[in-house]
Amino acid sequence: EVQLVESGGGLVQPGGSLRLSCAASGFTFENYYMSWVRQAPGKGLEWVSAISRNGGNTYYAESMKGRFTISRDNAKNTLYLQMNSLKSEDTAVYYCAKGPKGEYGRGQGTQVTVSS
Repeated sequence: EVQLVESGGGLVQPGGSLRLSCAASGFTFENYYMSWVRQAPGKGLEWVSAISRNGGNTYYAESMKGRFTISRDNAKNTLYLQMNSLKSEDTAVYYCAKGPKGEYGRGQGTQVTVSS
């Protein structure tokens, strides 16, 4: 059974940072592109970032470039998202997802709230 378990969300002030983690199990993690997607209140799913199988290539939505960094540790079956310079519009539930666009499923999500 595929499991993706996110952690690291919380409340942070504008300009602050958070690091999200995703523990993966039930599949061969190193064989898949992985991604992060998010859903803001009242809005649809938004693709955030993706990373290649060995971590050598990373991709970001335009509004996240320069602020977010995706990474992975294949030895630990873990995906990360370092988020810096957070803005109120980054408030959303963040999901770890399997596949470059999350097309193979996602976890339960972790809430990120950016507010003063």
